[in-house]
Amino acid sequence: MALNKEDKKDIFLTYSAKNVAQDTGSPESQIALFSNRITYLTEHLKQYPKDKASRLGLIKLVGKRKKQLTYLQNTAIERYRDIIVKLGIRK
Repeated sequence: MALNKEDKKDIFLTYSAKNVAQDTGSPESQIALFSNRITYLTEHLKQYPKDKASRLGLIKLVGKRKKQLTYLQNTAIERYRDIIVKLGIRK
């Protein structure tokens, strides 16, 4: 699954801290992009449960997202809470 430029711009525009499409490096943008890919891979693995390579990629993406969330939680707790609510990651 490769996201095209328009889809990535929409993700970055929706979830970035500065509300600009070029804000690709902010933790919020990265977390949103990882979450999008995690959702896709989860659906893929439901259809193809023996795809071990995709499962490994999913586990790595979850780890990357967790690191970004931890960083954001330690540096800017309000931004962390906002992104959690927007993405519906935690309960």
